[in-house]
Amino acid sequence: MTSDAELQALLDHYRAMPPVAAMDLSITQAEADRLALAAPLSRHVNDKGCAFGGSLVSIMTLAGWGLVTLKARAAGVDADVFVADSQVDYLAPLYDDLRAEARIAEGGDWGAFAAGLLDRGRAHVHLNAQVALSDGGLACRCRSRYVAIARSPGTPALKDNA
Repeated sequence: MTSDAELQALLDHYRAMPPVAAMDLSITQAEADRLALAAPLSRHVNDKGCAFGGSLVSIMTLAGWGLVTLKARAAGVDADVFVADSQVDYLAPLYDDLRAEARIAEGGDWGAFAAGLLDRGRAHVHLNAQVALSDGGLACRCRSRYVAIARSPGTPALKDNA
């Protein structure tokens, strides 16, 4: 389980990036294999009155980035995490607040990810993310590959508030 201090540190890190701070993100759920984020539609509305596509892909990317960051920290490694590539499907317009979740893709293995990070100082993992509609359908989904690279001593790290 992820501690409240770790989640607060992640939220503070998000808020330290000006474009992300403008999104007004909140962490709504953090489980062993899932991270869920939310943001108000009012910060992401386009000229059609629905969520801007760039915001949809951004919140999914940030959910995945946050999940991988938390998993690297759980393995005892401060790592820089990057999204390496993504494939996004936009399925329906979203007229409600943005609710995204990311989880490891089928066949993925957090143990192998942690082992690679500890043994080689770098690892990758595939995640699936989605933004839900209020009726339970999907506004969009993506599959992404994230890469984590252990930081060398002296490089800035995501800091705990505890």
